[in-house]
Amino acid sequence: SIYCILAACVCDLLDGRLARLGGKESPFGREFDSLADIVSFGVAPALLVFKIVLYEIPHQIGWLIAGFYLLCGALRLARFNVAATYNLGTGTRNFTGFPIPAAAGLISSITLLIISNYQNQAELAAGYGGILLAALMVFLAFMMFSKFEYPSFKGFNWRTQFSLPKFLGAVALLWLTIIYYWWMPAVMFVSYLLYGFLRPFISRAWRREIEEEDDDEPPPAPPA
Repeated sequence: SIYCILAACVCDLLDGRLARLGGKESPFGREFDSLADIVSFGVAPALLVFKIVLYEIPHQIGWLIAGFYLLCGALRLARFNVAATYNLGTGTRNFTGFPIPAAAGLISSITLLIISNYQNQAELAAGYGGILLAALMVFLAFMMFSKFEYPSFKGFNWRTQFSLPKFLGAVALLWLTIIYYWWMPAVMFVSYLLYGFLRPFISRAWRREIEEEDDDEPPPAPPA
């Protein structure tokens, strides 16, 4: 289940680019994408964590935590669709609030890291790992509605030209992820989460370099 959710995160990075590359963008595709997102990044992580640890929490609190995460994820997708349809918010370059695919990726990667340190599921449910996962789900549910801005990296496409250091860095990151698959995804998703907190304190030049922004690109249209 963890691997499928992480694979869905990769597919989510590619589907829009493939649609634009083939000229197949449509309102139907946007709505269908949201339905796929709520299943892959809302229902699947909620059931995953519930099956591993939340079922041990008494008085149905585990169900409440999983349901709260799922509800916030659904509302997050609805808000994003409204903002995209009516050109609200900060534009297409940034997400306001932690994106739900990243939240699912963070939960799955942290779960993969935690279960690698336990002998069986009973030890995980009774240990601090279970408490961490429950707290993480609640925290990410609030983060999806926070005011922190995260780059969408939509400036990256098939024609993006990388400098040699960036290309070598990307190759090294991919190699480390393949070799250390049980903890490298957690490092990447945690780094993305922390970037939203640190972004206001990073200079504009550094942000432009990290996010591959183009100053010549016109700003998004104002709301009607």
